[in-house]
Amino acid sequence: MSSNSTTPSLPASLDLPPHLSAQKYFFVCTLTVLAWDALVLTPRSYKLGRLPKWPALKFMYYFLQFWVLADFVVTGVMFFSTTVIQDTDCVAFWPYEPICTAVLLAVASAVHVMRISAIYDHTQNVRATMWGLYAVQIVVTAICCGFYRSVHLRDGQGCIAGPLNNASWVGIYWLAPTLLYGTSFVLAALRSIKTLEIKPVSYWRLMLRDGLNLYGAILLVNLVNVLFYFIMTPTDPTDPIKTIVTSMAAVLTTTMSMRIILSVRGDLANGGSFSVSSHAASSSGANTHSLSGSGTRPRGGNHTFTLGDMRDATVAVAGRKEGGEWDADKSSVTPHEETKAVLPIVGEDIDSGIPRARTGLGVQITVDQQVEYDDGFPTRK
Repeated sequence: MSSNSTTPSLPASLDLPPHLSAQKYFFVCTLTVLAWDALVLTPRSYKLGRLPKWPALKFMYYFLQFWVLADFVVTGVMFFSTTVIQDTDCVAFWPYEPICTAVLLAVASAVHVMRISAIYDHTQNVRATMWGLYAVQIVVTAICCGFYRSVHLRDGQGCIAGPLNNASWVGIYWLAPTLLYGTSFVLAALRSIKTLEIKPVSYWRLMLRDGLNLYGAILLVNLVNVLFYFIMTPTDPTDPIKTIVTSMAAVLTTTMSMRIILSVRGDLANGGSFSVSSHAASSSGANTHSLSGSGTRPRGGNHTFTLGDMRDATVAVAGRKEGGEWDADKSSVTPHEETKAVLPIVGEDIDSGIPRARTGLGVQITVDQQVEYDDGFPTRK
């Protein structure tokens, strides 16, 4: 006598292929990163919003902050929904993800183009290179949006967009912006390394000061995403392995680009300024640089200073700190009225009794012109 035993089957929402299950877990990680970053950047977003002007980078910052939520919150709801129907809901929804992500990448890449052009003082060759890569990205992503389709999963497993027939060449959708991010990383690194000729600093401080870690993180995650598109082989037409990293790549590209904007020191107009040029002294006779301090002069010689020179020197000393020019209070999100300045302490030279700053530089003021008002019309003596 035999008895028939039946094994209960799992619902489609739980009976997931390995790669689809991995993608859902990875998407949860992406949403966690997005939520945490939005929470962490809230105070700095508030400070940035208090600034009166609205240059292009400030507008891009708030657009990215809103658009990344609109993109991946909606995509996440459809991806984890257990009630969607593949032949109706998912077929109607699939253009949303590639189009929204293309817009997101376009704005993030525009941030890179403007920043790299700014730190090279808008040199024609650099601007032409960056804007040329940006134009290629816009055209390529726009064309590739038409070659995405809804991955035909089972009803109850959610909606997700993927390359048509899992074609690897559709990966140029991500290759084009990756080339731009690679170029921006190389140019930013070369510009930063060049400043070591003026004042040697550790590579760690150099990386933090100029945000090279942000450029590097964007390049790394996009390279990994491109490798998944061109190397990974799907097991069947419904295998979404090629798009596992796309959500994380888009979110990290957006959040790191927002941090690049926040790391700009000074005004955000025209892409901001580089940490060297933004603090360079304006007097033509002084040998000064923002990384090397306010210059040195031989002691014991006679020097003539105008009031403008003395004012510029005071501003340069007040704006410099012992820790360097990459402190957080010099970023674009700090209003001018909140910026704290430390003035030099003035002591007295023991030998001559002349007030002298403790930096070793002495200032002596001689009045060679006097105007008398007691005898009617002013006369010069």
